[in-house]
Amino acid sequence: MTLDTMIVARTGDIGGFQVRRALPSVKRRMVGPFVFLDQMGPAEFLIGHGLDVRPHPHIGLATVTYLFEGEIMHRDSLGTIQPIRPGAVNWMTAGSGISHSERTAPELRAQGFNLFGIQAWVALPAKSEETAPAFVHHAARTLPIIQAEGKTVRVIAGSLFGEASPVETPTATFYADAALEAGARIPLPAEHEERAVYVAQGKIDIAGDTFEEGQLLVFRPGDEITITALETARVMLLGGEPMDGPRHIWWNFVSSSQERIEQAKADWKAGRFGTVPDDDEFIPLPER
Repeated sequence: MTLDTMIVARTGDIGGFQVRRALPSVKRRMVGPFVFLDQMGPAEFLIGHGLDVRPHPHIGLATVTYLFEGEIMHRDSLGTIQPIRPGAVNWMTAGSGISHSERTAPELRAQGFNLFGIQAWVALPAKSEETAPAFVHHAARTLPIIQAEGKTVRVIAGSLFGEASPVETPTATFYADAALEAGARIPLPAEHEERAVYVAQGKIDIAGDTFEEGQLLVFRPGDEITITALETARVMLLGGEPMDGPRHIWWNFVSSSQERIEQAKADWKAGRFGTVPDDDEFIPLPER
């Protein structure tokens, strides 16, 4: 069997609604540079309701937000105000420290909406953990799409199937959204040492075994993998080269140094991360 590890995403809460968290897990801390993987929704927000992730800090990572459906308004301490919509990508490099919020815009709350997407965290290499914070947005039209035989693949970051995303990554990485019709088949190239598939919707078959939504499948290096959709399915393909050492993860902080995380705790508590435009209802440091 080509499968190394299978992780069932556990339920968590962000901004008042439930998410599925596949990484980190006791079974696997990282896949390539990916240290965090959350599925948001699919969820329906009634009129007057929305996502409310208050301002909070990050260090040592990049947040990668990608939506299938809905909209999120991003604000950060650099002064960025950017809505993200389906097929686009927000890549926020925390580096030495940034704070940001993710909310639903008032006009969307007024009409009700659906939300469905993935947020990932990508660990930065040790030499880049203290880089200056930055934010980039790439519209859906700028990301390459591969369409053939019942499948549509959007390359979010890195390169896959001969196509390269315009999103710059600090390490060799691949990250893609694959929408599959029932019966469609897609290979998972073996050139990256660490590879995984996350099933966001539907059911798939790999080597005669069936996998369902909410499962993260991590594969052995070099093995030939083919994914077959047993019904209409949505999967995320992700991975890359192994990281340059383990990472400490505490709350929203990721670092190769535990001492740096302790410093980040003190900095957030003392208000040294900067403020988010038009959004000062920050999340306090957890008491643990």
